[in-house]
Parts: sequence; C-alpha cells; structure tokens
Amino acid sequence: MTSNAEPGRSSGSGPVGVSGPTRSLWLRLLALSSAAGAGALILAGIPAVILNGPSGVLSSTLGGLLVMLFFAISLLVGHFMGRNNPSGAIGMFAATYFVKVVGFAVVLFVIGAPAWLHDRWFLIGAVATVVFWQAAEIHGFSKARLQIYNDPEPKEPNDA
Repeated sequence: MTSNAEPGRSSGSGPVGVSGPTRSLWLRLLALSSAAGAGALILAGIPAVILNGPSGVLSSTLGGLLVMLFFAISLLVGHFMGRNNPSGAIGMFAATYFVKVVGFAVVLFVIGAPAWLHDRWFLIGAVATVVFWQAAEIHGFSKARLQIYNDPEPKEPNDA
C-alpha cells in the first residue's frame, strides 16, 4: 500500500489534500479557551449561588474573570507579536508575564477585597477557570497545524 504522495496505487478512495498552517492560532485559542472558561464559571456559579446566594456567584465569577483576563492578555500578545516578530515573541511573553503578575498584585493590594467577597468561591472560580482554560489551550494546541518548513520554491521551466 502506498500513500497518495508516492507513485503507485492510491491508498484511499480519493487524493489526500494538503493542509496548510492553522490561520490565526492565537485568536482561535482565545475563543476556545474563553468558551471553556465560561463553562467553568457556570459550573462554579451553580453551587455558589445555591450555597451563598448572589455574593457567592459574583465572587466565583470575579475570580474566573480575573483568570480569563490574565490568560487572554498572553494570547493577544502572541497573536500580535507572533505575526509581526515571531523570533521576539518568547521574550515578549516573558516581559508580559512579569508585568501582569506585578500589575495584578498591585491592583489586588491597592483595591483589596470587598466586604461582600467570599474568598472560598473566588478561589473555586479561579481554579476551575484555570483548569478548564489550560485544558482547552492544550486541546487547541494539539489540533493546530504548524508549518515548520518553508514551502518549496516552484521550479522555472528552464531550471532542468
């Protein structure tokens, strides 16, 4: 049995098409991960509203949204930097991560926790969102088609 790329009998009922690289990988991951994060917020919000009412569901939602914002910034940096300067994207990820950690820490310390915030539901919402978000990113990366070699240059008719 041969593949369709080799001479001989075709292995399938039709030709195998060429699949190029995934278009807009980072935005696709952002959409997929955001949907997963929203699912985590819903799953964490159901017991929160049953056990602690509106402040419980608001606390879990706030924790999850903070996580989603934290990760979404990275994917947007990957989208814009990866397209314009692929070799500098890793350095930009590291710099952005540092700025995010320091920035979020300063905001949390300056603003502090409101009196209505249930720290347990805030943590549950945040952890559930991290788990769902990361699982969606891993799944999205596993399905991505990344081109690692340049396409061959077409030969001119005189290049024999």
